[in-house]
Amino acid sequence: MAWNDGQARTALGQVFEASIAAADPRRVLAPYLPARPRGRIVVVGAGKSAAVMAAAVEDAWPDADLHGVVVTRYGHAVPTRHIEVIESSHPVPDANGEAGARRVLESVRGLGPDDLVLALMSGGASALMALPAPGLTLADKQVVNRALLACGATISEMNCVRKHLSAIKGGRLAAAAAPARVVTLAISDVPGDDPAVIGSGPTVPDPTTFAQARALLARYHITPSPAVAARLAQDADETPKPGSLAHAELHLIATPAMALAAAAETARGLGLTPLILGDALEGESREMGTVMAGIARSIATHGLPLAAPALLLSGGETTVTIGQGPAGRGGRNTEFLLGLAVALAGAPGIWAAAGDTDGIDGTDDAAGAIVAPDTLARARAAGLDPRAMLDGHDSYSLFDAIGDLIRTGPTLTNVNDIRAVLIA
Repeated sequence: MAWNDGQARTALGQVFEASIAAADPRRVLAPYLPARPRGRIVVVGAGKSAAVMAAAVEDAWPDADLHGVVVTRYGHAVPTRHIEVIESSHPVPDANGEAGARRVLESVRGLGPDDLVLALMSGGASALMALPAPGLTLADKQVVNRALLACGATISEMNCVRKHLSAIKGGRLAAAAAPARVVTLAISDVPGDDPAVIGSGPTVPDPTTFAQARALLARYHITPSPAVAARLAQDADETPKPGSLAHAELHLIATPAMALAAAAETARGLGLTPLILGDALEGESREMGTVMAGIARSIATHGLPLAAPALLLSGGETTVTIGQGPAGRGGRNTEFLLGLAVALAGAPGIWAAAGDTDGIDGTDDAAGAIVAPDTLARARAAGLDPRAMLDGHDSYSLFDAIGDLIRTGPTLTNVNDIRAVLIA
């Protein structure tokens, strides 16, 4: 078939929707629930999917005597019958997140070996459930969080620091719940699906150390406040380490790889040959765009590494490093796409879409955007300079001006970013 603009855009939309559907908690959670305990059931959790995961538990166990509290992002709450939902801020924590974390920690204390703590974790949990360690304030954590977001640190690096400034992360929630059985059901939004990184691993042993956290701040030239420096200077109050927390277990109910597999299946049904390049790609967003443009050109010109019509698929979490100058509006997916468009320079027969599966690319009201062969031409016709806007991290503004943002609203799941490049 000869692909036109409308067909390519429709296909990319269907692929993105399939990846989100594959991580819908209402579809995937129930089979992972453990056997019901003899004792009490306490449901806790945090993340952008926490409320809908809690509702899915209630739907699967409609007659169970359960209670608990979960923390989710503002605008991500859904109705629940027994489990309290608290909304808080992301990506920078706020007072609601601190209060919610305190409630979560208190709810698991005083349990016995016949009791079950069902912990529901998903992307965003680290910021949404923020309980400062002794000697720290929420303001201390907010300053560090903003610095980590701006410096280009990976999610694993950010969470290493966060865990050592927290009274609930890095296995501390599971430690507080002992001797009750702790079963964590998690939706992964991190490269490699490392359970200790998802939401900063509140129920998982932590292999990182205070020394590593100190080294990361030094590497990214982040000067901590005196209170944070004092906290990280110690080694006496380490997080629970591997080999501990024998009463806790974790199951991944949705992952980036699962979402990419669903996207690939949808692509085949549309007559495209999919190639999954990986579910854990990291690096600078704009540079990733340049790399993907080169692979797409190779397919279009040489039929390598596969023949067109093809769809390049990848997941993971790229980063945007903000320099000293002013920055515009944009997220990692729109910056990736603008970098791709600039590198393609209007090459015919190539379209792309990229978005965060939670529906929010950064802090703006879009999941991502679409690139077409005429993206740069339409931007210039609107009086915009694509390269200057890329340099100024103003990708959102460009795609907004030409009407190519993808707006889904909160999807209530999060398996990180999905990038799809269609070569006709």
